Amino acid sequence: MAVKKQSFAEQAVVDYEAIAQSASFRGLIREKKAFIIPATVFFFAFYLILPILTSYSKVLNAPAIGPVSWAWLFAFAQFAMTWALCILYSKRAAKFDDIVEQVKQEAKEGGNA
Repeated sequence: MAVKKQSFAEQAVVDYEAIAQSASFRGLIREKKAFIIPATVFFFAFYLILPILTSYSKVLNAPAIGPVSWAWLFAFAQFAMTWALCILYSKRAAKFDDIVEQVKQEAKEGGNA
């Protein structure tokens, strides 16, 4: 696909203030925060529980499967949790991309809805 080069004068003037005040953009930011903040809190809590529990308690020292302790299972679960969050975010990002396209279309049409 060829890229059309535009001179500075040919480029459309974008009213970023109007976009930032639009309902669809505010909705995008609200939806992203509703996903990202709880996911981040969960990630850090899940990540920090292992060093805290292994340092200050012996609850994870018990054998879970043969000689493998609960600490090892929890540590490997962190890898699975990280992959799960990445996959979940990738799927949610597609929805965010749709909203971004809607915001761009509204800005192109000059609507501030």
